[in-house]
Amino acid sequence: MHSPPRQEYVSISFAEKGSGGYNNSKQWRRQSCWRKWKQLSRLQRSLILFFLVLLFICGIASYPSVTEHLRGLTDEEQNTDTNSVLRPVIPHVLPEPVKQEQQLPLPEQTSQRKLSNKRRPPILQNRLQVKGNISDNELGERAADKKKDGEEVVISWRGAVIDTEQGTLATKDEDNKEALPASQKAETTKETANRLEAVRDSFRHAWKGYKDFAWGHDELRPLSKSYSEWFGLGLTLIDALDTMWILGLKEEFEEAKTWVSTELTFSKNVDVNLFESTIRILGGLLSTYNLTGDTVFLEKAKDIGSRLMPAFNTPSKIPYSDVNIGKGTAHPPRWTSDSTVAEVASIQLEFRELTRLTQEPQYQAAVAEVTTQIHKLDGKLDGLVPMFINTNSGQFTHQGIYTLGARADSYYEYLLKQWIQGGKKEDHFLEDYLQAMEGVKKNLLQKSSPNGLTFVGELSHGQFSPKMDHLVCFLPGTLALGAHNGLPSDHMDLAKQLMETCYQMYVQMETGLSPEIVHFNMHEGSNRDIDVKLADRHNLLRPETVESLFYLYRFTGDLKYRDWGWDILKSFNKYTKISSGGYTSINNVRDPDYTSPRDKMESFFLGETLKYLYLLFSDDPDLISLDQYVFNTEAHPLPIWPSTE
Repeated sequence: MHSPPRQEYVSISFAEKGSGGYNNSKQWRRQSCWRKWKQLSRLQRSLILFFLVLLFICGIASYPSVTEHLRGLTDEEQNTDTNSVLRPVIPHVLPEPVKQEQQLPLPEQTSQRKLSNKRRPPILQNRLQVKGNISDNELGERAADKKKDGEEVVISWRGAVIDTEQGTLATKDEDNKEALPASQKAETTKETANRLEAVRDSFRHAWKGYKDFAWGHDELRPLSKSYSEWFGLGLTLIDALDTMWILGLKEEFEEAKTWVSTELTFSKNVDVNLFESTIRILGGLLSTYNLTGDTVFLEKAKDIGSRLMPAFNTPSKIPYSDVNIGKGTAHPPRWTSDSTVAEVASIQLEFRELTRLTQEPQYQAAVAEVTTQIHKLDGKLDGLVPMFINTNSGQFTHQGIYTLGARADSYYEYLLKQWIQGGKKEDHFLEDYLQAMEGVKKNLLQKSSPNGLTFVGELSHGQFSPKMDHLVCFLPGTLALGAHNGLPSDHMDLAKQLMETCYQMYVQMETGLSPEIVHFNMHEGSNRDIDVKLADRHNLLRPETVESLFYLYRFTGDLKYRDWGWDILKSFNKYTKISSGGYTSINNVRDPDYTSPRDKMESFFLGETLKYLYLLFSDDPDLISLDQYVFNTEAHPLPIWPSTE
């Protein structure tokens, strides 16, 4: 029997339009992979999925440009306004933190370290970021604005816009609080440097005239290219020693030091004024010794100090005005047996310091006797003293005349400064000073018309005179110094008012230079506040106004005081500078076309005026710190004694 034939089937598939064999093969592979996947256990499939996800995450993380691109797209979408206009996009990724010392070349690193130790860090933009949630975009725009203005900026990793000049980051609230307000921002480094260099140039020019025509003598006569003698002791050179040191004029200082060590001698048969020799020569030598540590200056100071001691050999212990330093004798002026109160009461800082350095008590004992007697004397008016004191009786003479000008001025200055010098322990100095300042306010203080300038006049036998010496312009600085040392705040208020008046004594003159004496108008309807008599129109290159400007700037930080000092220096250069070298006093500050030069450069122009201008323009509060030094009345800084002494 036949079996039935086997039926065979042939399957034919037709490719879809547009497809080829490759697609058929790919479909087969997908089916094959799916069957294999289904054959895996659930655990195996989970592990494979986990590793695939992990690989995906690692891949994304290793390509930050992908995220940046995605973020950029997001920012573009967010920055598209209703008109589909794209705003500029500032990347959110900020530079890595830059160490401060990598931002500057090596010399600038050093200066920035010094700066950070001497001044509080300035306010930075990151404080605003905390307060107002300032965006990175806004910070970037601020940085761009500063860049347009030519200022270099660094954007820190926290988004703070920092000037490269600042050199330090402020992160503490207390640091930010102590920054200066906008109205008192520091002058640019360039402007400050220019002003400091201008003072150095003025000193070099004055010194050139002295060196060329008056070397080793007391004073330069710049017009006649010669010199004049007062004591024959190189007064200008000694007065200028510490100024050269402070200004950093090393070459000039060294040649002056050589003269002091080899040429200066006090064994001369010559009469010297006790007061002037003490404040200029003894004060200058002591100051230079304290600044430099060079014993040659201390030895010379001991020599002149011991030679001045015969002045105290009087019946009353109130010293004579004149001493012959070669013979060891002393005497009053030929016309009187009186000394001026300012002269006998303004030598204490120097002799006290000489005792501290030498451990020889006679110097301090002699000057202490003078202040003790004046403290006990009758004849004062609310702490104000007459101008003269008799060397025989020890009593005030010519009573009834009270002034803060010539013959009395530095008495008040030294009351405060002795208290500061001694560590604020000698309360009788402070008591006399405070009483005197109350006496000034009660008896001598008035306002002018029409602008109400506060000024200090004089009292003569009950009659007020609106006369004020330029010498009185020491008072704003002294009042400010007292306020800085804890005295009543209204002392600072009065200091500011008087500072304005002293500056007006300059700017209201046609040359921009103050006369020696002014009279203030007090009558209603006056056209101007200040009148100057013909005999009072001279200017002697005095320092008192720039001295007070220095104190006011140090204690307030108000830049106007610097600008006022700059105006004064420019006027000195315009009207008193002599082309061949040196500066001269002038007779007429009211006539810029004919100032009538006097042909004399006072030693205090180098010893005081230019020194105070330099300190005024300096940004360094540690350059002769007023918490470490006290200036004598000739601008020679002497150290404040340690509290253990």
